[in-house]
This record gives sequence, structure tokens and C-alpha cells, in this order.
Amino acid sequence: MLYAFGFERVGVFVSDLFFVNPRPEKGQEGAERGVRLELRVLGREPLKGGIYSAQPIVVDQPIWRVDLLESVDSPPGSLDRAHHHPAFDGWEPGSRFFVPELSAAPVEWLAGQLADLAGVLDRAGVGADVAGAGDAAALRASAPEILDVVRRLLARVAAGELGRPDDDRDLVSARIGWL
Repeated sequence: MLYAFGFERVGVFVSDLFFVNPRPEKGQEGAERGVRLELRVLGREPLKGGIYSAQPIVVDQPIWRVDLLESVDSPPGSLDRAHHHPAFDGWEPGSRFFVPELSAAPVEWLAGQLADLAGVLDRAGVGADVAGAGDAAALRASAPEILDVVRRLLARVAAGELGRPDDDRDLVSARIGWL
């Protein structure tokens, strides 16, 4: 499931996620499930028809990522692998940062980050001009709705409805989810 919140020049995207054995070389063996949130650059392409045609929208370069993940072998809601990537190198995420608050109080931690777009952009090494003039205020105003989506997706992952393989096939390596 994918949720999108678009503002002037940036957007927030939230999705459930499932990985099969994502990083065995890093000591994180076994499947992971959870919710991913990304801040991305948005763009508008020229209309491909008349004034009433659908607006082509580009979801472009990632800026910041939060992974509210847990090992499938852990109790639902443990978020024992929750982390964030403050910056990207092109399309590749930078280093993982494990912040205790992400596991203990993820929604509250996210609320603080969403209220500080300038800080998020600064930590990402992205110029403030990536965002539009009204993006910070629009993001702050939409934060309660975004956080509600995160809560609902986390609850559905914990209930086993989302963040899981689509069927019973034996998966060796997979990433299932929009983000």
C-alpha cells in the first residue's frame, strides 16, 4: 500500500515493506517487515493534452528515508531494526542511523522531524531551494495526517495484514513494497 502527500516541490511517501534476508553480511539475517517513509523531490511535467488533461507528476530523487522495520522473528511492534537514512547519494541511501526513539516512540520522533523540514534538508546535504516556499508550512500542517497513516500501517503490519509476501512461495531474495 502506498500513500502520497504532495506539496509544492517535495512530497512524503509512506508504504508497507517486506524484505527477505536483507543484509546477512551485516549480521541482520532473516526477514524484515515494517513501514518506510521517504521525503522525495516532486516535479510537474508539461501537460500532454489540453488544459483539462491529467497533470503528469514526477516522483523524483529521494532526500531522506525512515525505516520502521522489525525482524519477522521479533514480536510485532518491536521495531528492533528501526533506523533512518539522513542523506542519499543519488538514489542510494547513505548510512543507517539507529536512534533509540525510533523503536520506542516512532510517531513522536517522526513528528519532530516533519516539523523541521529545513533541518531535514540540511542534514541531507540538500539545498533549501529544493523545497518550495510553502513546503515547510504545508508539511507541518499535514503532519497529523501523515502520522495517522504511519500509525495505521504499523498496526496493519503488526496484525499480519501488510508487510508480508503476497503468497506462500519460497522466497530467497525479495523486497516487496512500493518504496
